Amino acid sequence: MSSTISSNRPGGGIKWRWPSIHPEGRKFLLIAGVVTLCFWLLGWEIAGWLMFGLTIWVAAFFRDPVRVTPTARDLVIAPADGLVTQIAEVPPPIEIAGPDGLGDAPMLRVSIFMSVFDVHINRTPVAGTLRKLVYIPGKFVNADLDKASEENERQHFVVERADGVRIGFTQIAGLVARRIMPFVSMGNEVTTGQRVGLIRFGSRVDVYLPAGTTPQVLLGQRALAGETVIARIGHAETIDGIGQ
Repeated sequence: MSSTISSNRPGGGIKWRWPSIHPEGRKFLLIAGVVTLCFWLLGWEIAGWLMFGLTIWVAAFFRDPVRVTPTARDLVIAPADGLVTQIAEVPPPIEIAGPDGLGDAPMLRVSIFMSVFDVHINRTPVAGTLRKLVYIPGKFVNADLDKASEENERQHFVVERADGVRIGFTQIAGLVARRIMPFVSMGNEVTTGQRVGLIRFGSRVDVYLPAGTTPQVLLGQRALAGETVIARIGHAETIDGIGQ
């Protein structure tokens, strides 16, 4: 998909547009649409309307909206749409720990929970080289539970910036998720906000922040993948907010 340059300087404008459907979802949309049409042709109106509703939901689930990503050098951008449900100090996952990964010291982890109504295209929080891509098969417990980060099907990423700083993030399958799909391979160069994967049907993404970095999001805040600033590398100011 082509990119455009945006800024906050005065002048110009932009119009709202319908989000596209990601290619991975088009086959599911086609299947749902054909089944809906068959039900209507057979005169099964109630089933047809139910399938029509399901078809609309499939289209919404696989929507792939354009996002405008801030590109300042120190920013860490949200990799997922959803609710910030956890901010915790934890050891990095063993699969991406150690000297060739995120190290072994505890890190601040920001967890973003995606409901089945959120966009499920995930994006890289920083630009750099993809140093690790590790897929782990597992269970499908509720992704909102803390143990999901150790027991569920998951996929770890480690991106190394040009200055050597490494950011880790993990796609975690949820209660009804059944497949995690990567769009990138180890060694790829990625840009901030680039689409890197998809989780089908409800899930979570964890971001591991480097030392000296404090989240700039709050528990209960909603994040937008590719747009919301969740941290500034080396910026450790604690913030508070009000739910209203």
